[in-house]
Amino acid sequence: MIVEDDPGLQSQMRWCFSEDLEVTVASERESALAALRREEPDVVTLDLGLPPDPGGASEGFKLLEEILRLSPMTKVVVVTGREDKENAVKAVGMGASDFYQKPLDADILTFVVNRAFRLAELERENRELARRGNNANIKGIVAASPQMLAICRTLEKVAPTDVTTLITGETGTGKELLARAIHDLSPRVDKPFAAINCAAIPENLLESELFGFEKGSFTGATQAKKGKIESANGGTLFLDEIGDMPMALQAKLLRFLQERVVDRVGSVNPIPVDVRVVCATHRDVRQLIDSGEFREDLYYRISEITLDVPAVREREGDALVIAQSLLKSLGKNMDRPNLAFSEDAINAINTYAWPGNVREMINKIKRATIMADGKRVTADDLELTCEEPAAPSHINLRQVRERAERQAINQALHTTGFNMAQAARLLGITRPTLYNLTDKYQIDTSAEAPGV
Repeated sequence: MIVEDDPGLQSQMRWCFSEDLEVTVASERESALAALRREEPDVVTLDLGLPPDPGGASEGFKLLEEILRLSPMTKVVVVTGREDKENAVKAVGMGASDFYQKPLDADILTFVVNRAFRLAELERENRELARRGNNANIKGIVAASPQMLAICRTLEKVAPTDVTTLITGETGTGKELLARAIHDLSPRVDKPFAAINCAAIPENLLESELFGFEKGSFTGATQAKKGKIESANGGTLFLDEIGDMPMALQAKLLRFLQERVVDRVGSVNPIPVDVRVVCATHRDVRQLIDSGEFREDLYYRISEITLDVPAVREREGDALVIAQSLLKSLGKNMDRPNLAFSEDAINAINTYAWPGNVREMINKIKRATIMADGKRVTADDLELTCEEPAAPSHINLRQVRERAERQAINQALHTTGFNMAQAARLLGITRPTLYNLTDKYQIDTSAEAPGV
């Protein structure tokens, strides 16, 4: 949008920009504000000398203030007289992105305006990146891969409900963190979260740990005790490694899930319990069912919703994201906050298979945090072999982006018959940005250009 009260200068400034650029003209404050609301321009050129104070700058400053209040992301280029540097500096201090001094020079004005367009585009990209984020936005979960982000979105939908959830995945993939996240995002967040590892407790003790016992029910039971299920009343019970639960105990757990009552060892009086159940296992439950080690009816009870957590090696780009997050947190805890990975460490992290998943990564990065000399953590510090990736699998973000941009621009140009305005709209960018990109990639914009 051009805000200029002189009709001659309006025409000259409009002439500076190609016909493909959408230009709106206003000559005073009210019409400029109306056009701002209607057109929402990315860039505004603003002459400070507007009526009723064409010889001063009071009206221009008022309009600048209102533009920045109504549309703070709009880039305002203030136009001033050659000797009026004081007002230019004041305008930039108020929030203008740039200034241009008369008399009019088409090349300089075009350069300044294109720079403002580029700044607006960069800020828009940054806001989009910030909105999407580089994280799962779930406490304890660091992820950027589509696989993990999809799981996190599913978790956010499941958490507010009371469905029994089964989390599967290799050891060390963060199953307990996801279980805690389900609890934290649920209406039960203020109630207990009780966890028990079914593989870590001997079979003869697991029943009393889960269901509790009455005084005198067995040797050493000198007083009654609540089990984990009762302790989680009102909250969430997390049964880790449920695939290792003994078959005899599976029947009792199934009854609890069906009836929502607990039978303490040595008691004949069932105790009603309101608890949400989340289970996890690193084992293939289907194989356990086929081999007769797990009850099929129990499987259907615990897997109303299933979250299958991929291994770190299967998460696109997550290994480095997780490693950097761990280095930051562990470095802070060990009073080494400025550590960073060297290039060989980054290559090693990206190429290593991480059979122990995040748990192994914590171990190696904790050691590296202690052993690193200086501020760089190397592959040797991580006790990893630095393997250069093969050329076809090497990912260079700049090259990938440039190749994608070049292909998209060519496609847009051919789709629109090499109409630059339509191609820019199709690509979602400004026409000046499209011209900059076609110059950067040396793309022929004539209708005779060869096909993609």
